[in-house]
Amino acid sequence: MTDQNPEQEPNTIVDNSALQGEVDEAAADAAAPGPEAGEDVLADAISAELAERTADLQRLTAEYANYRRRVERDRRSATDAAKAAVVTELLGVLDDLDRARAHGDLESGPLKSVADKLATALQKQGLEEFGTEGEPFDPTLHEAVQHEGEGRDPVIGMVMRKGYRFGDRVLRHALVGVTDGVTDLVETPGTTNAGSDAGTDEE
Repeated sequence: MTDQNPEQEPNTIVDNSALQGEVDEAAADAAAPGPEAGEDVLADAISAELAERTADLQRLTAEYANYRRRVERDRRSATDAAKAAVVTELLGVLDDLDRARAHGDLESGPLKSVADKLATALQKQGLEEFGTEGEPFDPTLHEAVQHEGEGRDPVIGMVMRKGYRFGDRVLRHALVGVTDGVTDLVETPGTTNAGSDAGTDEE
């Protein structure tokens, strides 16, 4: 029988287990992330962490800036309140100096120099006086103790005691007498003549 089929090929035995192992290894390699994918994930994580830390730093910086502004505002407010308290105690002295000036006692001499220096020093600190004759009446600044007229266009007619303010703070209202403002109701001569001429032309 062997001599009858001299060209028949020999049988080959294939190990399927080895072949299956190679297929499984190739599939595992294809499914596993490569080094580039791992680097992208790490970069995204670092970027997210950096953004979070940056936001925290910006928030902390804003809170600190607000804190500094608040402290500075409170410090200025406390300083102004202390200055206003001291200046308020000196208003009586200013009243005495005004009465002395009204009687002519401050026209010359050492007391005039002292009064001028005190007034200049207080003005530099921010003290302002208000309440002069002819000034429009303002109930937020002036306290009227008498009134003459019908109440139209009220102005200050007499100042009994000056008012003072320190910055935006009113230390003392001015005591004043109020009168009506003078309004110019007189027609101009040109207008009167024009009306007369018009009446003459119509006749």
